[in-house]
Amino acid sequence: MAQKLYFVAGEHSGDTRGAELMESLHALRPNWEFHGLGGPKMRERAGPELTDWVEEAAVVGLWEVLKRYSWFKTRFEETRRAIEDLHPAAVVFIDYPGFNLRLARSLHESRTPIRLIDYISPQVWAWNKARIPRMASWLDLMLCLFPFEKEIFERAGLPTVCMGHPLVDQLEAKRIEGGREKDLIGLFPGSRDREVERLFPVMVEVAAGLHERYPGWRFEASAASPPLEDCMRSIVDAKGAGSVPIEIVRGRSQELMQRAWSGVVASGTATLEATYYGMPYCLVYKVAWPTYLIGRTVVDIEHIGMANILAGREIVHEFIQHEANAGNLSAFLESVMTDEVRRSELVGNLRETAKKLGGGGAAGVAAGAIVDLVEGDRNGH
Repeated sequence: MAQKLYFVAGEHSGDTRGAELMESLHALRPNWEFHGLGGPKMRERAGPELTDWVEEAAVVGLWEVLKRYSWFKTRFEETRRAIEDLHPAAVVFIDYPGFNLRLARSLHESRTPIRLIDYISPQVWAWNKARIPRMASWLDLMLCLFPFEKEIFERAGLPTVCMGHPLVDQLEAKRIEGGREKDLIGLFPGSRDREVERLFPVMVEVAAGLHERYPGWRFEASAASPPLEDCMRSIVDAKGAGSVPIEIVRGRSQELMQRAWSGVVASGTATLEATYYGMPYCLVYKVAWPTYLIGRTVVDIEHIGMANILAGREIVHEFIQHEANAGNLSAFLESVMTDEVRRSELVGNLRETAKKLGGGGAAGVAAGAIVDLVEGDRNGH
């Protein structure tokens, strides 16, 4: 029997994950229909029953959301009515917690007999633990990335499957031959303008200082896009560091992570990638002070780096705000580049932590769990 599933993704990252999940579901149940909201990749997989809305829906920051409150309220009501009219076997919420958790609650309270599934759990364990018991009452299944998340949600009574991280398949596909280069330091200043503007000048300063003491060391910096590459080149020029051997490479960050002897990485997904590849690194994070202070009142976790959260302790140095200075970063890099014992210990910790990202095939695991839930209902389980 053909089943209908309704998906809701509101960002490009969710669109990628949603398309992977649809591919895996289609392999298991080719006659199932996919409806909902997503992006171009999901629409290509699902066809005209899915609306591409991510360019409009993917806004960042509370102020941007408030400015478009009426637009989001209209989309919310439209989506809820569309789901109730379609009456799918299940709704799959893909990340995008601000919209999706409210929608899950609304559908649960309407008592419509539709299974509600969250694919890629929101990090409520970091910013709103009180929400977890409420989510457990709204949702029928949680599909999460990390083992510790499974424990948290199951303690609240929410059936949870840990599928591993979808990144694993992508990173494994980008493995390169050859070993690390003992004289190479990788610099990863992030993928957003503001991040690069705040962090890359410090990295250039670090490179200049280390180059004076260790003229044989080389530096490669990863640029996420052509505009950021231009920005980074202008920062090097402005710092008067044209004589420092910093090569700026674009779109090859995973390759650089596998060649560099050590590195400095901006907080974010890149730290997970560096952990997976076992590159010894430190994490840097620097935002506007008001943003940082507000964040500290909301976020209730000891570490911000996912490697440290997964390990349950600090294995990766975190240099945050004023600590992300040239002196601290230089001292870290110098010790890891010259102290083999310290470097080996860090590499070992990273390898152990990387195992917690899973063994690949996350979308396939998730698809299997969704089929079990939907067909378990149909078979009266």
